[in-house]
Amino acid sequence: GRQIFLATLRLGSVPSVLSTCGMQFSLRTFRFGGEDGGESVEVTTPELGAGTSLPGILAAKCGASVTLTDNCHLPCCLENCRRSCEVNGVSEVKVLGMTWGQVSPAMLTLPPVDVILGSDCFYDPKDFGDVLATVYYFMQQNPGAKFWTSYQERSSDWSIEPLLKRWKLTCIHFPLALFG
Repeated sequence: GRQIFLATLRLGSVPSVLSTCGMQFSLRTFRFGGEDGGESVEVTTPELGAGTSLPGILAAKCGASVTLTDNCHLPCCLENCRRSCEVNGVSEVKVLGMTWGQVSPAMLTLPPVDVILGSDCFYDPKDFGDVLATVYYFMQQNPGAKFWTSYQERSSDWSIEPLLKRWKLTCIHFPLALFG
């Protein structure tokens, strides 16, 4: 079988971890094409807040043109993304420092995108607005783009619905069971 290797790091006493929803998102969204008879689709995608980079690396392994992004103020996170790319043989994947809610000159260098990946970006309510502002920016620059995200519900009191309305975005919920 095929293997994906993930580099991990510690930020102080907190290790980078792959959330359950990140794993489920990756395993159920991308399928390998080519030699096993599957169809390969060309997709250009940035992954927001890449962390361990699993969705982006898997997308690259499937043939997508991928840019991994993580906090520009945490160079160790960006190095972690590069290491994950290196050990998985996807050296063509770009790594870009980007902070949610801020448009940086580096963002202007990205090619047009088809899909924006965001696995478990909605883990802290203080970041919800910045994540959606970043998604909104990408969607304004790329009107046909879609934002594919997964999340783990941490509190029934937290919601992105008011922010979706603010940014004039809509959400379609796909239950995990639909992915088989």
